[in-house]
Amino acid sequence: MNDSRLALGLASLGRPGYINLGHGQDLAGNQDYSSLQNRCLAMLDAAYAAGIRHIDAARSYGSAEDFLALWIDRRNPADLYISSKWGYRYTADWKIQAEAHEIKDHSLQHLQSQWKESRTRLGSFLNLYQIHSATLKTGVLDDVEVLNFLRDLKEGGLQIGLSLSGTDQSATLERALEIRMDGIQLFDSVQATFNVLEQNVASALQAAYDCGWLVIIKEALANGRLTSRGDCPEFLEFATVKGVPPDALALAYALSMPFVSRLLLGATTLEQLESNLQALQIPLPDRDKEILRGMGEEPAEYWNQRASLEWN
Repeated sequence: MNDSRLALGLASLGRPGYINLGHGQDLAGNQDYSSLQNRCLAMLDAAYAAGIRHIDAARSYGSAEDFLALWIDRRNPADLYISSKWGYRYTADWKIQAEAHEIKDHSLQHLQSQWKESRTRLGSFLNLYQIHSATLKTGVLDDVEVLNFLRDLKEGGLQIGLSLSGTDQSATLERALEIRMDGIQLFDSVQATFNVLEQNVASALQAAYDCGWLVIIKEALANGRLTSRGDCPEFLEFATVKGVPPDALALAYALSMPFVSRLLLGATTLEQLESNLQALQIPLPDRDKEILRGMGEEPAEYWNQRASLEWN
């Protein structure tokens, strides 16, 4: 069942609270540090056994980088591809309900401090360093000092990327595609939200792929909306007709896109990971893809719905 395009994201495994539907139910009350660490290590073991070699973290994912570093130290795998992100600071202090779970800061000072933190934890295992949720509004793509620092990291052997979020994913990516340092494209990778409900960034992702970028898809399950817990009856009915788990169907649709280099799985439990992996066995003829393409929402509708999801 190995597929080199699959990756494991640690957004729901490095901290006790997240916005995925039913995340608290998945943790079953075991939300202390030790329990989360053990869960994350077990999920990394299972993902690795399934052939997954790309692991994605971020400084704001609680202790995700620490858990990953511990797992690497114990297992010493020789064939990993590790990506992480800077730009958000985790501020929930291991609480489920917090005034702010993470705070965005795209300043040079924050980049420098978070880079030191990531490098201390992941060292030479880190392959790709990404701006977390880059937007035109923060001005990070026009900050010469930030861009120069990222260029220096690139010259040191790191790949440089950015993740996207919100209604302006395409516009932000188009701007990033224009950025060159000494005549060379600064960015090597983009991580974007694409799924059955949010398909509006497809053309921009294809352009990045055609430029040789690594295109990483995140939130392919729309934070749980495209699972059995979701609120999309048309999609759930289609999965029932096809006789496949809805999560696997959603992932299979994302994998069928010609621009996908990697697809992040956000599983919190071993059962979810096993179900996710069934995506590799689901054929999607053109007719099915056309039906799923027609289920897309307007960007404002999708992102307003995402913003309303509760941390749990």
